[in-house]
Amino acid sequence: MAATLLPTLSPPASRAAAALLLRRAPPFPSPLPAPLLRRLLAPAPSPPLRSSPTFRSLATMPSAAAMPSAAAAADLLMLGIETSCDDTAAAVVRGDGEILSQVVSSQEDLLVRWGGVAPKMAEEAHSLAIDQVVQKALDDANVSENDLSAVAVTVGPGLSLCLRVGVHKARKIAKSFRLPIVGVHHMEAHALVSRLVNKDLDFPFLALLISGGHNLLVLAHGLGQYVQLGTTIDDAIGEAYDKSARWLGLDMRKGGGPALEQLALEGDPNAVKFSVPMRQHKDCNFSYAGLKTQVRLAIESRNISTDDIPISSATKDDRQIRANIAASFQRVAVLHLEERCQRAVEWALKMEPSIKYFVVSGGVASNQYVRTHLNQIAEKNGLQLVCPPPKLCTDNGVMIAWTGIEHFIAGRFDDPPAVDEPDDMQYDLRPRWPLGEEYSEGRSASRIGAQ
Repeated sequence: MAATLLPTLSPPASRAAAALLLRRAPPFPSPLPAPLLRRLLAPAPSPPLRSSPTFRSLATMPSAAAMPSAAAAADLLMLGIETSCDDTAAAVVRGDGEILSQVVSSQEDLLVRWGGVAPKMAEEAHSLAIDQVVQKALDDANVSENDLSAVAVTVGPGLSLCLRVGVHKARKIAKSFRLPIVGVHHMEAHALVSRLVNKDLDFPFLALLISGGHNLLVLAHGLGQYVQLGTTIDDAIGEAYDKSARWLGLDMRKGGGPALEQLALEGDPNAVKFSVPMRQHKDCNFSYAGLKTQVRLAIESRNISTDDIPISSATKDDRQIRANIAASFQRVAVLHLEERCQRAVEWALKMEPSIKYFVVSGGVASNQYVRTHLNQIAEKNGLQLVCPPPKLCTDNGVMIAWTGIEHFIAGRFDDPPAVDEPDDMQYDLRPRWPLGEEYSEGRSASRIGAQ
């Protein structure tokens, strides 16, 4: 059974919803009589302060009558804010999917200096950038906070210190301008942004979400309703790419994944015999920790001084050795993806025979080698591969805004924060937040296959 996901409000019993319905009339008929709407909008005493404001859980799906028309939806303006890891991002998107602005402030210099994401340093960088990033997103879209319909913000999963910066900014705007707020699941946003760029992408569909911190295979039955077919049991593929690139002495300023993919073009993918992970496990889970170890041992056994000699200073023979390791790693890393995805397609089609699309998103989905090989899996099974453009694969505000729009239209949002909510409020963040329930039959198949 699919798990209903988003921790937001079910319609239509909120003053914010009533205000929107009155403000947007007459483009779409209100599901509530006008007197009731006015009572909902009548002044009310501020509720008592909560020690930890939360995004309320969804109780029911909205009725068709509660849904705005296409014309009214197009009038929506959503600000999306993303600070779950190492990019500070904001965007303004219309309800019809038009991207009015997209701003990203990268922490690539910090990544190079610290050898990865340092949570406290990342939090400080977010705090320094967030006001300017959000303001630029508004300016680029030629709108102000008064023009917005709501604010969407990532509440998890991610680094707590980083998530807090974005949520604090979003709630500050929502409080000051009396805007509804939508709490967004970061990984769901990676999946749903494909529906912005491909208007034919309907539920149900299969999604592979691959990034530096996540490997997820999910069957999307509907908005907020997902079954998790597979996840990583240790390291994600993006982490394996980044660590391997660093060990090979590559330039990390634009990311380890792109640097390794580029070097791999010069190498022989069969030069190093790496083992494919987890072939004895007949499930859809991933593991890249062992492959990382194999790469490190391969580098050490060849006496390559990658710490002292970056790839830009390597000899021709040295560079070729590194290229061979990169190509061999990439071949096995993606083969592991292919094998798990093939099994996931088979499981998904048993549950939802009507599936037509295979969505691949997340930062690693920008890799052309990955796209090419996963497209082969899609075509083999009669599915259409859907990948967002590279700028929407990595963390961005557009995917948060669009996911906010989808849930806002469905009536899943929170009222504006209380006017007397203190600025130092401790928020209910979700650094660990599963995307749906695990497929129970898959667990059983895994145990049987491993015997």
